[in-house]
Amino acid sequence: MLRGRARELGAFLRARRNELRPEKVGLTVWDEPRRVPGLRREEVAGLAAISTDYYTRIEQARIAVTPSVLAAVASALRLDDAQRHYVFGLLGQHSGQERRPQAQSVQPQLRQLLKGLTTIPALVLGRYMDVLAWNPLAARLVTDFARVPRRERNWVRLIFLDPRMREVHADWEDVAQQAVAQLRMEASVNVGSARLQALVGELAERDAVFRAWWSSYQVAVEVRGTTIEHPVVGTLQLESSTLASTVDPDQRLVTWTARPGSSADRRLQELSQLPAEAVRTAVAS
Repeated sequence: MLRGRARELGAFLRARRNELRPEKVGLTVWDEPRRVPGLRREEVAGLAAISTDYYTRIEQARIAVTPSVLAAVASALRLDDAQRHYVFGLLGQHSGQERRPQAQSVQPQLRQLLKGLTTIPALVLGRYMDVLAWNPLAARLVTDFARVPRRERNWVRLIFLDPRMREVHADWEDVAQQAVAQLRMEASVNVGSARLQALVGELAERDAVFRAWWSSYQVAVEVRGTTIEHPVVGTLQLESSTLASTVDPDQRLVTWTARPGSSADRRLQELSQLPAEAVRTAVAS
């Protein structure tokens, strides 16, 4: 395993070990004081049926771990599907170099889908969660992406550094945590990427909340729903769906939908029919 991936794996396993209480894995907790908030290394090693020294070397990035051992450690730490995907990505199933470093262009199929979605807000996310394209309703719902400089058109960056995103998302903390967890998943594939390091470095320097959440090593692959407080049409409770491109797996279409017949559904319909300039004026005021 490449050294950078081994360090990422060790840090991730350490973070999961520290948050997992002994009673959650069936271990007896005695009255003696514990020096760690979660499991001890020897406890994880015992649950995974490996030596404490071997597990310690894994956390310290001093040994190459095999898939079978990693599977045992993943079970010991009760990793979910997203977390397992992350650690096995770090094991070396991808090359250690940044994939397709050239600038991305939106796949024609996804652009056609965007064009056809007139009453459903949608956008296309690329590598590092860059916003590659969007439909008019997404711009009216969330923010006018066209007015954001191209180099700053990144979903995670907007969530943390654009004050309007905190205003429009009633559940901003949940949305932001999801974004950080998805970006961390990107890191398992693009370890060493200068582009990703620059993005993470900027966000960590400018936002203490991002810095803390990034250090927690949470990972996720799905985008859940959100509650939007729109200045024109009011509150919309929306569900989110993601469609990956079969041509370029680094691109995915994200949509927000409302339950048919609900107030949110009616408000989306209203928003889709409003003049774009009127919405921009209301948002800016």
